[in-house]
Amino acid sequence: MAPFDDVKQVDAGVLNVGYVEAGPADGDAVILLHGWPYDIHSFVDVVPLLADAGHRVVVPYLRGYGTTRFRSDDTMRNGEPAAMGLDLIALMDALSIETAKLAGFDWGARTADVVAALWPERCRGLVSVSGYLIDGQESGTVPLPPKAEFSWWYQYYFATERGRKGYDKNRRDFARLIWQAASPRWTFDDATFERSAAAFDNPDHVDIVIHNYRWRLALADGESQYAEWEKRLAAKPKITVPSISLEGDANGAPHLDPSVYGKQFAGRYEHRTVGGGVGHNLPQEAPRAFAEAVLDV
Repeated sequence: MAPFDDVKQVDAGVLNVGYVEAGPADGDAVILLHGWPYDIHSFVDVVPLLADAGHRVVVPYLRGYGTTRFRSDDTMRNGEPAAMGLDLIALMDALSIETAKLAGFDWGARTADVVAALWPERCRGLVSVSGYLIDGQESGTVPLPPKAEFSWWYQYYFATERGRKGYDKNRRDFARLIWQAASPRWTFDDATFERSAAAFDNPDHVDIVIHNYRWRLALADGESQYAEWEKRLAAKPKITVPSISLEGDANGAPHLDPSVYGKQFAGRYEHRTVGGGVGHNLPQEAPRAFAEAVLDV
């Protein structure tokens, strides 16, 4: 837990980013990216494994989480994928990291995918839980089979003002429900949950979450400076860097079969299914399998 007790802050682009760091300062960099509704503690058991292997490990809070803050009150609280991808590039620049292995799940996997696809020169290798997660607004408007739509219930809840108010009022109860549904065989205690839930007290958290899901359904606009990047992402660019995709055998969150997205990885690529009842929060539920993928990619 030692690195996680020392949260550092750095100005990076439009954000002042909170992050933890471990391992030798001159080691090959690895950046680990969490998802929603989780936080940096998803990697609490992964970090020492990578640091002990000689890596410089950086774990940032995404925009809207933990101690990460916008540097200006005037900046739009934007949750679109290109914005988060550029957040990562800005963080790498601020920390003088030219290239790094990128690894994440949920929003973090999507952000890592975005950087690997658009700025492959900054990514030495990619580990992505649930694989290729790049998409555009147009595909978000395409109806899915009823069973698939049912699994996205919260996305439609967030499309309403009632949903915004409900999430704001019940952040912890909402997150606990998602944890249980997405990882039905993961037994976590109250202390583990509360350690991560504190990150949702960020003043921008609700705005970022609501905008992210409304943007996906084309119910909210993004910002013009990201429009060209989003256009490129909507074309589903291939990922050419060495990549490993991971999936837990008990992932209760919406996800595609690797046979659907495997063709999007045009470089050296491998898929691994992690057994034993592992759900959506794969790095916290199976830290050794996650760390091994990062070391192997």
